[in-house]
Amino acid sequence: MSEELYNLMDWQKIEALVYSEENEPQKTLKPKMMKNGILFQCFFPEARKVKLLFGKKKREYKMEMQDEAGFFACLIPEKQMSNYTYQVFFENGEEKQVQDPYYFEGQITEEEEKKFRAGICYDIYEKLGAHYQKIKGVWGVHFAVWAPNALRVSVVGDFNHWDGRVHQMNRLPLSGIFELFIPGVKPSDLYKYEIKTKDLRVFLKADPYANQAEARPCNASVVADLSDYQWEDSLWMKKRGKLQEEDKPLSVYEVHLGSWKKPDDGREFYNYRELAKLLCDYVKEMGYTHVELLPVMEHPLDESWGYQVTGYYAPTSRFGSCEDFMYFVDYMHQNEIGVILDWVPAHFPKDDFALAGFDGTSLYEYAQAEKAEHPHWGTLVFDYASPEVKNFLISNALFWAEKYHADGIRMDAVASMLYLDYGRQDGQWQANIYGGNENLEAVEFLKHLNSIFKKKYPDALLIAEESTAWPAVTGDLEENGLGFDRKWNMGWQNDFLDYMRKDPIFRSGVHDELTFSMLYAYSEKFLLSFSHDEVVHGKGSFLNKMPGEKDKKLANLRAAYGFWMTHPGKKLLFMGQDFAQEREWSEKTPLDWELLEEKEHKQMQDYVKALLKLYQDYPAFYEYDDTPDGFEWINHIEAEKNMLTFLRKAEKKADTLVVVCNFSDLAYEAYAMGVPYAGEYREIFNSDDESFGGTGVKNSEAQKAQKEEKDERPYSVKIQAAPLSVQIFSIKECGEKAVKESKIRRELEQKIKEEHKKEENRR
Repeated sequence: MSEELYNLMDWQKIEALVYSEENEPQKTLKPKMMKNGILFQCFFPEARKVKLLFGKKKREYKMEMQDEAGFFACLIPEKQMSNYTYQVFFENGEEKQVQDPYYFEGQITEEEEKKFRAGICYDIYEKLGAHYQKIKGVWGVHFAVWAPNALRVSVVGDFNHWDGRVHQMNRLPLSGIFELFIPGVKPSDLYKYEIKTKDLRVFLKADPYANQAEARPCNASVVADLSDYQWEDSLWMKKRGKLQEEDKPLSVYEVHLGSWKKPDDGREFYNYRELAKLLCDYVKEMGYTHVELLPVMEHPLDESWGYQVTGYYAPTSRFGSCEDFMYFVDYMHQNEIGVILDWVPAHFPKDDFALAGFDGTSLYEYAQAEKAEHPHWGTLVFDYASPEVKNFLISNALFWAEKYHADGIRMDAVASMLYLDYGRQDGQWQANIYGGNENLEAVEFLKHLNSIFKKKYPDALLIAEESTAWPAVTGDLEENGLGFDRKWNMGWQNDFLDYMRKDPIFRSGVHDELTFSMLYAYSEKFLLSFSHDEVVHGKGSFLNKMPGEKDKKLANLRAAYGFWMTHPGKKLLFMGQDFAQEREWSEKTPLDWELLEEKEHKQMQDYVKALLKLYQDYPAFYEYDDTPDGFEWINHIEAEKNMLTFLRKAEKKADTLVVVCNFSDLAYEAYAMGVPYAGEYREIFNSDDESFGGTGVKNSEAQKAQKEEKDERPYSVKIQAAPLSVQIFSIKECGEKAVKESKIRRELEQKIKEEHKKEENRR
């Protein structure tokens, strides 16, 4: 070793590199212009010889081994920097040319670092993670990961034999982000981050910002390029804002892609592209406006249904690639079906390869024991006080809207975020600074997220699964609301299903479970959900929640769906329930599609299809969903009969509909009810129709309103109220003049009949 070269070495830095404890390797390994030439240094573990190939002519310079671990250096008599590569000869006989990753400058600016630290770098996913790109004319992958408390972070993968010594990353001092551009790495390459902590523990972590992951049970991250897919949904994207306005129909088919259908060729799952065609055909045939997918973000455990996410920026590889999922959404949009993604910002699992204890500390999760874990689920809670963690989540919601054209985000378990004592016993939680149980940090996070999301995507939906009476979940942010577009009406669901479980004989005692929802119906903008949560863990399918023998169960279920469809609020139904799946849902098996070979299940499917068409055809069921102008009780106190009658109203008076619900298994002949106007009342829908499997009690003729007071209304009609049914009537209104003329005409007709009768008697 020459003395001149020896004196140029920073031996402390070299030792740190050799022992893989260096967090600024570029300072040592990047070529340096010296008085007598250019200094090159490189570290190739297990190398026995290295040559420097310099310039266009690839002039060869032998490099001197400075450390037997594989550290080499040379000082070449060149005055101007040029492209170069290293030719490396390894102990095992392998030989390869390597472009130096430390020659390339970092890609994250100081301004981006500052914004990330403040929690406002909303497109941070464009910088963190693995991005295939060209720098200085060279293709490779720029890796970046946030690990501020790590001693050292390396990129490891098949491209470096998973050796953490090879590609040690550069730490950015302002943010604690580590980054490195590695030439030659390409899409589909596997990688992880090897992290060495300050207490010298070493472990591997998947990339929190990875765009793809290995199919379980493996869990490496996969380099993906999201830039190649050519979207063809521009027409949908232009008009979806109008289609998703508050006064438009919204009927959502909730789907778990892994168990909706399974291929019969021995494969475990269909691909996203296959599912796109199959699911779209079904959804269009039935008449749903949207699909909502249980979380498609990468997760290791099938039994979690996607709710224990380990790859927030990666669609699960179970069903294919990133581009395959883009195709899925694109295909839906081209067929005018919206796509809502279930999203989990409330918690994450403890899997050691993922977010938990990411850099050896509580980085993504709360550090405080009383906040860190959800006792219900055995998962960790995001630290909503951390700007960088909030940035991770806010950017993630934006990512799915930006990169995958998601039409809505449904946020799971919002209640667990809002309350410090959610799922915790006394002594397991600590009050906030005001002495309350509200998680003020989570509240601020949700407001921040919703504000930014709606500014960028005002035409996309934000939906909260929130199970408490937290005020103004869908209220305006300017008025201290949380800023969601919709909230699942869990109270209505729980009350109504409890009512329907009871034999009709006992329903009169809990009649308020039918009506209570209207006391708060306009406190939020609700979505009425019959979701997956109600058909698992021993709860049984919706059909088997109903009382009686199978024919009665089916009749009760038809009545339940009829009330759900006519009650104010947008609609959501879990897969399989629209054809009366009998067993409760399991993620392990496909839906029991063979049931459709049985008449009664096909009739139920036809019934739900007819309901969905009715819903979209009649504005009264959706135009005024969120205002009292759209609903009016006729009679809600006939508990002894299990009866409800009410109006659904729209912008046009002529679109008003009368809804009659009979939750008794008795038919009521000549049932009298008050009606709002004089005119004719024609039955346009009946859940008891024989074509749906009902008894066939119906009103074949239009019923004329009589000038007889009923239900505090001046007019009334008498109808045949079918058992266990929902019947809907349209109104052909008559004005006072028409009523008077009709009365005169009837009197004249009666007088003529009497005269004819007298004439016949005389004969």
